[in-house]
Amino acid sequence: MLVMKLSPLFSSGVACGFPSPADDHKEAALSLDEHLITNPPATFMARANGDSMQGVGIFDRDVLIVDRSLTPGHGDVVVVALDGQLTCKILDRRLGQLIPANDKYKPIPIWEGQELIVEGVVKASIRYHRGG
Repeated sequence: MLVMKLSPLFSSGVACGFPSPADDHKEAALSLDEHLITNPPATFMARANGDSMQGVGIFDRDVLIVDRSLTPGHGDVVVVALDGQLTCKILDRRLGQLIPANDKYKPIPIWEGQELIVEGVVKASIRYHRGG
């Protein structure tokens, strides 16, 4: 079940260098549900496990926002069931393989007759910096 909660959004952004006292202007409330989940019935969340996708900013324990309604395209980050095992990789339609975003791992070829189900396209990921 998805629950919507509105939180304030600071329109001027947050300085990641030295803080600016002039940067305290609030904008309208921001709903993370509306921002991250555009099609709730087709969206699910999954927790990343491992380091094979670090090159695209997905780290161990991140929460993936996955949309089943999107058509997976070449270069999309996808969650797939490959021979019954879920994995998150970059879809390479041209070479017919799943590409990890970490040089420690090899691409996974997709063979004819292999059971491959694209569960959805990863739209976003959430990383906890404390707790979670």
